[in-house]
Amino acid sequence: MKVLVPVKRVVDYNVKVRVRADGTGVETAGVKMSMNPFDEIAVEEAIRLREKGAVSEIVAVSLGVAACSETIRTALAMGADRGILVETDVELQPLAVAKLLRALAEREQPRLIILGKQAIDDDMNATGQMLAALLGWPQGTFASRLTIEGDTAIVTREVDGGLETVALTLPAIVTTDLRLNEPRYASLPNIMKARKKPIETVKPAELGIDPAPRLKVVKVSEPPKRKAGAKVGSVAELVAKLRTEAKVI
Repeated sequence: MKVLVPVKRVVDYNVKVRVRADGTGVETAGVKMSMNPFDEIAVEEAIRLREKGAVSEIVAVSLGVAACSETIRTALAMGADRGILVETDVELQPLAVAKLLRALAEREQPRLIILGKQAIDDDMNATGQMLAALLGWPQGTFASRLTIEGDTAIVTREVDGGLETVALTLPAIVTTDLRLNEPRYASLPNIMKARKKPIETVKPAELGIDPAPRLKVVKVSEPPKRKAGAKVGSVAELVAKLRTEAKVI
C-alpha cells in the first residue's frame, strides 16, 4: 500500500514569532524553519505502518517555495521513500493545498493519506477535511491511534467528550494528533541516504490547479500585552475586586 504524507515548512516551534512592521504577516526572513510538528507525527506513523508490513511506499509531499525541498529531505531522512515538491511562490491557503493534493492523489493513487491535523503557523485545521471532501474519501481526524486491518483503517479519535473509534474503508484520509506517536530523530546514515533519494518538482499548472488565494489578510497584529497581576490579602478582598474592578460577579 502506498501512503502520501504532506509536510509543511513552518517557523520552528522554538522560535518566538514576530509580526512584520507593516502588519502584512509574520516575519520569516532569517528565521529558522522546520517541518510542522503534526506532520512529523504523520511521517512517523507512516514509517511505523511500513515496519508492520501494512505499507510498501511512503511519498512525502510539500507545497510552496523551493526551500520546501529541505522539509522533504527531513521526511526522507526519517524514512520516506521519495518526495514531490509542488513549487510555487503563491501564498497557499487550505483550499488550494487540498486541490493540489487531490490532483497528486489522483495521479499517485495512494490508499492512505496521513497529514497533520493543523499547521502551527496558521492553525487552520482545514486541509485534511477539505481534501476528504474533494476526493470523496472517508476521514478520521485528530487520530491518537491508527491500525490497518486489510482494507480498513481503524482510527481512534480525540473528541471533546473523550475518545471515538471509527472504521474507515480505504482509501481514506487520516489527520494526526499529538498523542499518536513520538517522532524519531533521523540518524546520520539516513540523513546521508536521504540526499540520494529522488524529489520530483512539479508546478501547479501541470496539475491543472490555480492556487491563487481566495482570502485576503487585512491585518496581522500581536495580541495586547497582559496587565500585571496583583496580590490580595484575603478572600473578601478578592471578591470585592472581582465585583468592583473586574465586574465579573
